[in-house]
Amino acid sequence: MIRIIAFLGGLGFVAALLVAALMPREATEKSVSERFHKEPKEVSFTTDGPLGKFDHAQLQRGFQVYKEVCSACHSLRLVSFGDLTGIGYTPGQIKTIAAEWTQEQPTINPDTGEAATRKNLPSDKFPPPFANETAARAANNNAAPPDLSLMAKAREGGPAYIYSLLTGFQDPPANLPKDSLPGPGLHYNPYFANLNLSMAPPLVSDGQVTYGEGSPKPTVDQMAKDVSTFLIWTAEPKLEQRHRAGIAAIVFLLIFAGLCWGSYQAIWANKEH
Repeated sequence: MIRIIAFLGGLGFVAALLVAALMPREATEKSVSERFHKEPKEVSFTTDGPLGKFDHAQLQRGFQVYKEVCSACHSLRLVSFGDLTGIGYTPGQIKTIAAEWTQEQPTINPDTGEAATRKNLPSDKFPPPFANETAARAANNNAAPPDLSLMAKAREGGPAYIYSLLTGFQDPPANLPKDSLPGPGLHYNPYFANLNLSMAPPLVSDGQVTYGEGSPKPTVDQMAKDVSTFLIWTAEPKLEQRHRAGIAAIVFLLIFAGLCWGSYQAIWANKEH
């Protein structure tokens, strides 16, 4: 009798779990994010595919967008000024860019021992826009802007995610629950996992950055694509070399396979198997 009661009790417990699992979930914060969050837009880059390569003109435009827009909040701490030779700048141009950079390198005054700054050199890493994380949070609604050096590889979707985020700011949809609406200092963006960003739209209008003669029109879409391509380069500056090495390895393996097959045919052609 006790076993029957225990069996029935266990059966009831299992039934309760099944009912709970099959019942519709309440509209929690997580489920709201899942319903309104969007996957990165479909966008192509010159670096796509095994034969992908960089366009130096586009990389320089992307660097210009970073310099004039993004560098006010976001650091690039793994990249040095001298690395810009990889996107087509000459040593003289790099020296000028480093010396004219808004943020200078922290140093110590040799006479007084007090904190000071100096002009950047081509060998220096890009200096951060804020002295420390506390200062960064204080200037950005308590959200520290992430470093962009590896952003194209650190986020799922890579450059497509960056492009979508930059072009995805919009008014909240009418059916967004009130408790998910952006609060003070926040901005709605469905391509961000939490929907609401502390970062205001960085690219707000066409022509915000002035491109050189012969360049495409600097629309918001074009600037977003250019800076996304630049961040592909900062995350993987040896991408072209890796692609070439991969193609060479495939060609070698194909030739080697052909030689092996020819040797097999020559040696074992007249042998019984």
